[in-house]
Amino acid sequence: MIRTATPADVPAIHAMVRELAEYEKAPDEARATQRQLAEALFGENPAAFAHIAEEAGEPVGFALWFLNFSTWRGVHGIYLEDLYVRPEARGGGHGKALLTELARICVERGYERLEWSVLDWNRPSIEFYEALGARPQDEWTVYRLTDEALGKLGSRV
Repeated sequence: MIRTATPADVPAIHAMVRELAEYEKAPDEARATQRQLAEALFGENPAAFAHIAEEAGEPVGFALWFLNFSTWRGVHGIYLEDLYVRPEARGGGHGKALLTELARICVERGYERLEWSVLDWNRPSIEFYEALGARPQDEWTVYRLTDEALGKLGSRV
């Protein structure tokens, strides 16, 4: 079952974010607190949205996403920040169901893109996404400013 996340899901989402960071070999990178996630998802001005995959009433996966905007197409899209299904629940259709729900939201709202990133070594996920019809955008390279570099650039006048 796929459902919209509620504030009561924040501890489970936080735990799964930590599990995802372990899987992606970057546990020290996941520094978000439950309080930060609660504010981002359920605060006065939510910056992100989440859906939960449940099995027997227990959260076994989640999708966390936010809106982006295409100046070329003139409409919003969804950027999927995290898609995670716990190892014991993989193969049960939860990942596909989460992506199906996000695609449904796109179609219903007139959004024209559903985008995400995947690590180049994550073959199981790449094969899963391609089996759904997703195609890599390999002509683009992602750039990121964080930590010291972001602070240095952001403090220039």
